Amino acid sequence: MDDRTQPDTAEPEPPTAQAEIEDLRRELNDRQDHLLRALAETENVRRRLERTADDRVKYANEALLRDLLPVLDNFDRALAAARTAGLAANVVEGVELIQRELLRVLERAGLSRYSAVGQRFDPARHEAIARVVSPEAAADTVVSETGPGYLLHGRVLRPALVAVAAAPDEDAA
Repeated sequence: MDDRTQPDTAEPEPPTAQAEIEDLRRELNDRQDHLLRALAETENVRRRLERTADDRVKYANEALLRDLLPVLDNFDRALAAARTAGLAANVVEGVELIQRELLRVLERAGLSRYSAVGQRFDPARHEAIARVVSPEAAADTVVSETGPGYLLHGRVLRPALVAVAAAPDEDAA
């Protein structure tokens, strides 16, 4: 048999070590490039989310402020009418209407007003600014209010500014 007529059954020659090293280097470079691109994309996403969050905070009150603009317009009209008419009763009536309108806008935004008069003093909801000796009121009861309290969605936004009753004998002690 002639060697030339036999089909070539010899296995292909394995790649040289140098060629294998070059292939691994190319693969490593490709993976490093892919990793750097992924890191850059992650950083870009983080920056976009940060900008979005900043804008959300910056413009969070936009709807509330838009609702308040007509209230400001009504104040301007009331002041203009007061300057021309000079009638105090009309001015008071106009300001009361504007106050009710403002309270409605704020209620839609989750703000509610509360009064503390007659309630037992609660430091979580009331800020005592005076102590009043009162034989009629029970000790630690709110007897007057300098400013109402406000809740935002049920949480105290501003405590009511109050005067608290003290028993006559407490004052002597």
